[in-house]
Amino acid sequence: MAAGHKRDEYYMSRALSLAWRGMDGVRPNPKVGCVLVKEGHVVGEGYHARYGGPHAEVAALENAAQNGEDPRGTTAYVTLEPCSHFGKTPPCAPRLVKEGIARVVVGSVDPNPKVRGGGIALLKEAGVEVTVPCLEKECKWLNRGFFRLQTLNRPWVTLKAAASLDGRMALPSGESKWITGETARSWAHLLRAEHDAVLVGVGTLLADDPELTVRHTCGKSPLRIILDTNLTSPLDAGVLGEGCLILTGCGDGEKKRALERRGVSVISVMPAVKGLSSSSRKEPARLPRKIPGDVRVDLRAALGELARRNIQSVMVEGGPKVISSFIDAELCDSLAFFAAGSLMGEGFGLGEGLRFDFMKDVVRLKELRARRAGDDLFLEGIFRCSPAL
Repeated sequence: MAAGHKRDEYYMSRALSLAWRGMDGVRPNPKVGCVLVKEGHVVGEGYHARYGGPHAEVAALENAAQNGEDPRGTTAYVTLEPCSHFGKTPPCAPRLVKEGIARVVVGSVDPNPKVRGGGIALLKEAGVEVTVPCLEKECKWLNRGFFRLQTLNRPWVTLKAAASLDGRMALPSGESKWITGETARSWAHLLRAEHDAVLVGVGTLLADDPELTVRHTCGKSPLRIILDTNLTSPLDAGVLGEGCLILTGCGDGEKKRALERRGVSVISVMPAVKGLSSSSRKEPARLPRKIPGDVRVDLRAALGELARRNIQSVMVEGGPKVISSFIDAELCDSLAFFAAGSLMGEGFGLGEGLRFDFMKDVVRLKELRARRAGDDLFLEGIFRCSPAL
């Protein structure tokens, strides 16, 4: 590997570490970091810290000015293509040209149709040298939800589960607290903080009455989503209130209005019909007050509703039937799996309801990684059905 390429990757890695600092404040904008380098020295750096605030490039330029550095002739390392359109703030690509930046190294092209190569083209037309991509895989992973929303009009879906070594998520009685130890539970809360929303089925709500908030670690609590086909969520559930959304197959009714009076957002989604996808329906049918037990909310339509609300990433926490339904629909991108150092024997298992007759049909993952989490194991990987970023 050439020395210049290694140098570019070093400074892009630094820009990536800066970008992660904007995790809580920039949604629904992407996380972006920028480092300005001149003659082998960092003269300024910054990141997009809050929605509506200065973008990473502007923050880096302001940092250079505070350091008494002239940005002319510098190389700018930016994790995402500089924007070329007016949004909450002026475009960054023209600003880089105006400041006399000599070279821009771009981590990945912006998938937003309003940009998508426009910023790079503007820089090149102005005589700025542009190198793209650099650490593209890492830069896309940083904003995987943003990329998924822009390209497929749905959020990035992470399936999070905890199970014993024999694959059980709950005992026959339904008891499931606590499968894993404190370290694993703290990591799970950190995962929540990294997502825009966390989703569970109404069965989990009835069994555990979970809070679905971020605790045991720093970070902003995500939107709390309940998948409730027949709108059976009890009105006294602790999770219901502001910051909670219910996806249901039921139409309007007194229960819906009662939930909305509590501050809950209730979205009626077309129920799934076997052999008929949501994309093939010509006209929206009238939603019934109650859905038969063998019919569920159309997950693809539900994710589309979340996309319209700028939800970029969803962590599905179960239970087993909900997780299996996302796998069966091939609407899952990554797996976050905690394997507890225990055996639970009979009970409810991961993949409940899934059945495969041939090995060629089983669900497989790629890029699987494992780490210790106290006395448990944490495994994460990408589902092979997940479209490339």
